[in-house]
Amino acid sequence: MDVDKVRYFFIAFLCFGMIIGCKQQEVPKNSSELKSDIQERLQELEGDFAVAFKNIDDSSQSVLINEREMFHAASTMKTPVMIELFKQAEAGQFSLDDSIEVKNEFRSIVDSSRYQMDISEDSEGELYKKVGKKRTIRRLIDDMITMSSNLATNILIEKVGAQNVTQTMRSYGADSIKVLRGVEDIKAYERGLSNRTTVLDESIIYVRLGRGQAVSEEASKEMIEILKQQKFNEMIPAKLPNNVEVAHKTGWITGVQHDSGLVILPDGRKYVLVLLSKNAPNRENVISAFADISNLIYKFVTQ
Repeated sequence: MDVDKVRYFFIAFLCFGMIIGCKQQEVPKNSSELKSDIQERLQELEGDFAVAFKNIDDSSQSVLINEREMFHAASTMKTPVMIELFKQAEAGQFSLDDSIEVKNEFRSIVDSSRYQMDISEDSEGELYKKVGKKRTIRRLIDDMITMSSNLATNILIEKVGAQNVTQTMRSYGADSIKVLRGVEDIKAYERGLSNRTTVLDESIIYVRLGRGQAVSEEASKEMIEILKQQKFNEMIPAKLPNNVEVAHKTGWITGVQHDSGLVILPDGRKYVLVLLSKNAPNRENVISAFADISNLIYKFVTQ
């Protein structure tokens, strides 16, 4: 083969590669195309998934996939608990700056038998060193959200009452979410009494936060600032530009990987993204796919 033919085939190969690459990077033109691309990415995974995307500033931009499917809430339930704390504080039942005792003894919702939290099963361990001492409610909220402390969560749920959390979510229009108990109540778990949620209900929560309607505008802003300090950022924020802020809460247990939150663009626009999974054995694959979906949605909104 002479030099000209080699050059021709080389150029043709490069052009073909560029065409394929452009096709792969093409941004969906509308919500229907976006939904199709998301479903295509999820089909590569083993497990069951649900997605909710809502542009707070443009109601025409939204995607719902398996929006009514129930999932184990894992640590995503900690956001409703935070909202209930702010609600009761605003009602004058206590101050977020009040101090309460850090303890590690709780009662099962099944029979009121006592159980303790296991530090090896918690994502935050420093709070266990404070057992017997006092800590402000505000600081415990920070532990619960940013480090996903299970110990802080149980202390705070006992403070406000799980039923009150669920009732507040009902008043928001979140009709399926169930906050029944704290973490590591094994007797309740064995009886199928676990906290549940859907992507639709999660999206309702974050839309209210984004619109300043979770308790009050001031409380919504405070809660968003706490959620922005989230330490686990492998999914929604992972592939977004550094100038994009994400106020979110993750959650995970065996076979379950979640991320839910509010994405705030540099120009002030906001959108909600909720990604839930179950029966998904490969955690790393789910994390990677959720980060890809988040990036795709970002490009769709900002194109």
